[in-house]
Amino acid sequence: MAQPKSLGELKQSGYRVRSVKDEMRANLLRKLRAGEKIFPGIVGYDETVVPQIVNAVLSRHNLILLGLRGQAKSRIIRQLVDLLDATIPVIAGSEINDDPLRPISAYGRQMIEREGDRTPIAWVERDSRFVEKLATPDVTIADIIGDVDPIKAAKGGHLLSDELTIHYGLLPRANRGIFAINELPDLAGKIQVGLFNIMQEGDVQIKGYPVRMPLDVQLVFSANPEDYTARGKIITPLKDRIGSEITTHYPTELQLGVEITRQEAWTAREGLEDRLHIPDFIRETIEQIAFEARDDNRIDKRSGVSQRLPITVTESVISNAERRALLTDEDPVVPRISDIYAAVPSMTGKMELEYEGEQVGAGKIAKDLIKRAAGQVYEGYFVGIDFTKAVQWFDKGNNLRLADTASSEEGMGLLDDVPDLIDTALIPFDFKRSDNAQTVTACEFVLEGLYAQNKISRNEEGGYTAATKAKKDRRGMIYDDLTETGRYS
Repeated sequence: MAQPKSLGELKQSGYRVRSVKDEMRANLLRKLRAGEKIFPGIVGYDETVVPQIVNAVLSRHNLILLGLRGQAKSRIIRQLVDLLDATIPVIAGSEINDDPLRPISAYGRQMIEREGDRTPIAWVERDSRFVEKLATPDVTIADIIGDVDPIKAAKGGHLLSDELTIHYGLLPRANRGIFAINELPDLAGKIQVGLFNIMQEGDVQIKGYPVRMPLDVQLVFSANPEDYTARGKIITPLKDRIGSEITTHYPTELQLGVEITRQEAWTAREGLEDRLHIPDFIRETIEQIAFEARDDNRIDKRSGVSQRLPITVTESVISNAERRALLTDEDPVVPRISDIYAAVPSMTGKMELEYEGEQVGAGKIAKDLIKRAAGQVYEGYFVGIDFTKAVQWFDKGNNLRLADTASSEEGMGLLDDVPDLIDTALIPFDFKRSDNAQTVTACEFVLEGLYAQNKISRNEEGGYTAATKAKKDRRGMIYDDLTETGRYS
């Protein structure tokens, strides 16, 4: 059926005025009845965040998502667009999406008065009804609300107090849509006042001229919980007018984090379609690094450790493995623990350090996190499995360095010298010894696990050697670990 092109045709079609919040509520109810997933691609929020957002939309609330960086706040906000109708009718030429049956701008009212049922109608798609702004200290009230445009006044012969002289800001242009502000507390106080005045009264003052503007907008905000307090940078009247505060969070379980990283990391690379294999224990070790970092007192908890850390580390790990395959002319691309160490530059920028952490250095902390993460995952795979003979081989003064550029064949030759290592390392896995690439990866994982348990040592060059005597007893182990991280040296 053809869309109406004039006000008269629109009236005959049976069109009814509906607020954007009623529109979103109706579409959400339809999705719930149909059993559709509300936020595709959002993992780990099904029992926590998503039900709260659903309740907020059903309640027609303006809402705010409170959470640390890398918790999918922006992605969720952008997906709210899917709750809007595919298209809506507006008065053609209107800057603020005037509803043909209920115009709020001077332009819209004059068009209806002049043209009547001949008033031309345009149709706006849902993506054009979403306006997003990152709050920064330099944002002005003119950016958000609007300003008087002297050129408009001069060309039209209007007084400056005439509403037709207004150049509308982002918020009026989001009329009948969604207006999102990220990092709300960073907005200046007077702009926050302007926001809650529109939310409560529907009017604003531009250059001292009062303008009645009952906007129809779904307001959505995001903020860091640390700033969104009475002691922070949010004004209480605005806080009071936000209907729902929804707290986001990082993955609560390792496998949820692995699933998110698997979904987001760039692994579908040209030329690697059938060659890339990432063992589960490598994925889990990368994810465990983020879990360890979030619990580390040397890393600022207020900033958090973004889910982007395991995503970018995974991408760097694959790239290092890809580089090795090119250098050695090997067909399979199988990442190793040494590739994770090569990805340290992808970790350091994702961590905000406390004073104690700054004294140690981001690089050393990143390597310490890899060690601890590998140790945690190792225990899950090799509980009750004995590597005594391998440890004794190192205790006799032997050492092994498996470079991150070493081929699988070269790695097998080196690992074969360590008693029982290869056969024992394969016990939890379903691949055979003949699969050199995965076997080398499994063995290096075991060596890193033994290092994490302080049964052997690892030097800066990536070589594994006998553990020092200090690491053999508990007090010495504690002292040695502090020395490695630079806290006592």
